[in-house]
Amino acid sequence: MKPNRILLFAGGNLGQWATRYIRQEDWLVGVDRGALFLIQHGLSPRLSIGDFDSVSVEERAKIEQHSGNVSACDPVMKDLTDTEMALTWALEQQPAEIVLLGALGSRFDHTLANVHLLQKALLARIDCKIVDETNEIHLIDRELTVERDHFAHVSLLPFSPEVTGITLCGFQYPLQDATLRIGDTIGISNVLTADSGTITVKTGLLLTIKSKD
Repeated sequence: MKPNRILLFAGGNLGQWATRYIRQEDWLVGVDRGALFLIQHGLSPRLSIGDFDSVSVEERAKIEQHSGNVSACDPVMKDLTDTEMALTWALEQQPAEIVLLGALGSRFDHTLANVHLLQKALLARIDCKIVDETNEIHLIDRELTVERDHFAHVSLLPFSPEVTGITLCGFQYPLQDATLRIGDTIGISNVLTADSGTITVKTGLLLTIKSKD
């Protein structure tokens, strides 16, 4: 049976806020230290995956004891990051949605790499987003409906060199058939004026970032 939603808990910024995203039917995947986070909060990952180089021997034993399955790899002889391995596995399960938590953190290289992973899900036509306490990130090439919630701002940044046909409905600063190119900042810090808004594009890849201060 295919899961409706898979939550990947990576080893970046995590806190009590992250557990509030969990629904009863979700499949939980712990990515390296993210697996320890789940277990410390009384949750058993369906899968724990990674090289586990960020946990102690005792912590790894706890992960192995409380996980449904463990997929471990050598920390040196590997071609993918732990998060990419986890996302690849999640895509193979063909869920309706994937949510990445703990994918943003102090390592900007890992943060940027994880944002780039959104393209893998987009190509598979599986809804995927990155969420932390202050941000929610999507990558779109067609249309996205944005709901009003605790994230006050909505920003648009081109992910491909050029994004054309950008049209916004329900926003304070409207756009109609606009074009954004790499380096343009006109899409930063928009605000919803309705309970929901829509973002559509004709060509290119667009990052949409909901955020709060």
